[in-house]
Amino acid sequence: MRSLFRLLAALLLLVAPPALGWEHWGGDAGGTRFSPLAQVTPDNVGGLVRAWEFRTGDLETRPRDVMKRTKFEATPLFVEDSVIFCTPFNEVIALDPGTGAQKWRFDPKISIAQRPANRFVCRGVAYWIDDRAPEGAACRSRIFTGTNDVRLIALDARTGKPCADFGNGGAIAIDAGMTLQWPGEFQITSAPVTGRGVVVVGSAIADNRRVDAPVGAVRAYDARTGRPRWSFDPLVHDGIAAGHSNVWAPMSVDEARGLVFLPTTSPSPDFWGGKRPGNDEHADSVVALKIETGELAWAFQTVHHDVWDYDLPAQPTLARIDTGEVMRDVVIEPTKQGFVFVLDRDTGKPVWPVEERAVPQGGAEGERLSPTQPFPTHVPPLLSQHISAADAFSLVPGVGGACEKLLAESRNEGLYTPPSTQGTVVYPMTGGGVNWGGAAFDPIHQILYANTSHAVQIVKLIPREEAKGFNPPPGHDFGRQEGTPFAMSRAVAMSPLGLLCNKPPWGEMVAVDLKAGKILWHSTVGTSEDLAPLGLAFHWGTPLVSGVVITGGGLVFTGAMDAYLRAFDARSGEELWQGRLPVPGVANPMTYLWKGEQYVAIGAGGHSEGGTSIGDSVVAFRLPRQGEGPSLWSRMIDRPGGRFAANAAAAVVVLIVLVTLLWRWRRRRRASAAQPRSGA
Repeated sequence: MRSLFRLLAALLLLVAPPALGWEHWGGDAGGTRFSPLAQVTPDNVGGLVRAWEFRTGDLETRPRDVMKRTKFEATPLFVEDSVIFCTPFNEVIALDPGTGAQKWRFDPKISIAQRPANRFVCRGVAYWIDDRAPEGAACRSRIFTGTNDVRLIALDARTGKPCADFGNGGAIAIDAGMTLQWPGEFQITSAPVTGRGVVVVGSAIADNRRVDAPVGAVRAYDARTGRPRWSFDPLVHDGIAAGHSNVWAPMSVDEARGLVFLPTTSPSPDFWGGKRPGNDEHADSVVALKIETGELAWAFQTVHHDVWDYDLPAQPTLARIDTGEVMRDVVIEPTKQGFVFVLDRDTGKPVWPVEERAVPQGGAEGERLSPTQPFPTHVPPLLSQHISAADAFSLVPGVGGACEKLLAESRNEGLYTPPSTQGTVVYPMTGGGVNWGGAAFDPIHQILYANTSHAVQIVKLIPREEAKGFNPPPGHDFGRQEGTPFAMSRAVAMSPLGLLCNKPPWGEMVAVDLKAGKILWHSTVGTSEDLAPLGLAFHWGTPLVSGVVITGGGLVFTGAMDAYLRAFDARSGEELWQGRLPVPGVANPMTYLWKGEQYVAIGAGGHSEGGTSIGDSVVAFRLPRQGEGPSLWSRMIDRPGGRFAANAAAAVVVLIVLVTLLWRWRRRRRASAAQPRSGA
């Protein structure tokens, strides 16, 4: 079967040869995250060795308190014979793909005095070739990057030098259109996209601060000159609607159709919408725009009048699928709730039926909820969407505790229970389900893969008078929601021991047969080793905000909140290999071919919001060369369950040392007792 798998991959290459690099944040412009590379297979993946590690130097050059506000979420590109990525501080770095040696580096010199609402983060850069420019001309190939201080910058992809003919000396300063409350309320976090000579960029805006937040327009510029082309606001500001809806997540492009696909956010503030009546226009929607003009082609809304922060965090995946009747070009959009919407790429209409179902009512004072919400019917939810007090997790089964009490005291009527002053269970949580890592699609076997996070959140509305002196407890996010009758607080439901209140697994990879509408397998991803005291490696899974890469060799690679890159068998979900990282790789992996060798790389810089250790590395793995192999220790830990065995071995060594020291201490004590005492 594995030989057949590789044969099919080879045939696909003959029919439609894809690039063997990684030219877009999602692998291709449609974000399928599929690579036809098949050198690494389930049979040999266990032999992968570390090829190189590159450190950006941020740990040494940035203040410690600033590094605690970073998230290293970048996916490198492989273009122009270089591995190119951005740091959380928007430095763009090009590396030699075989050695990891630095080739060039550009520093936009952003201020670290700002306090970005979403922390210092850069998920990636965009690559574009100007086919009108002569070969060898400066900036014929360009790298576009957005910054935390809201600039769009164009660099020569071969040298890293700013493109002087773009904007003002290579950069455009984007105007928020209003006075910001503080530097960092408005930022860019995800990679721009390009198509038909246009570069498009979204924005990230602080949640839950105020009704009159900055407008979340998506902006487009001429990719050669930087001249503004168009802007698109998901909300119509007609004096009635309030708040903003923006696009902070990665976008996708269909170059042939001339369309750019936007995953839009919930309107602000998130948890009370009395001043934005109705369904909030094109918020919480997949929106298709004509990339050259910004004209609306179609939009499909996944949540009506969102008061749960269930915005669309994932890049729309553009795929060609077998529906059982015909091959069809579609847009696949996974959600925080665990839904998978599959839409026709030309019309935006669901490929399979989506039902409007009644949902809980009785919102807070002044709220006007939608009576129904859309539910896909063909593909089942990727994770559970309901939890009761009886489902609370306890280390001692059957023994209740703080989690059971917390869930019992909160309002909990299932998915879409309205936020309340009592406190409401939000499950899956606002950072749960599928997040910015998105889904991946295997075009050969027509299988969708996605990472999912499983956690409970308690959201509470706080009346305005009470909010004036409110001091949020540790671990609680507090938002003033200025301009509304309520402030809000939210926190992940956890026990006093720091364990999630829902039962494990807390992070899973899921494989879905779209044609059959069937989940093929779930596989737990990650352990508690790098999060728990003493390195205890419980196989409970970790939250998984990042995504996966699929290869023609039949493997799915992913990182997690522990410090490993993992490989899974694409057919069965079996974990086949673990590669140790310096710190957790909370980023999407990628793969490329260089001088006949396949590499798999991931950004390993940790994640401050996830409570992990922080680093500044990019790490690449490949198969061993002649005479090269992993050390005995690596062979022990870089396999499923191996780290547990290594920890056990280390514990045995420590135990032997302790017993030896105790024996020596007792021997000395006996010898001392046998000596004559003075005055005896």
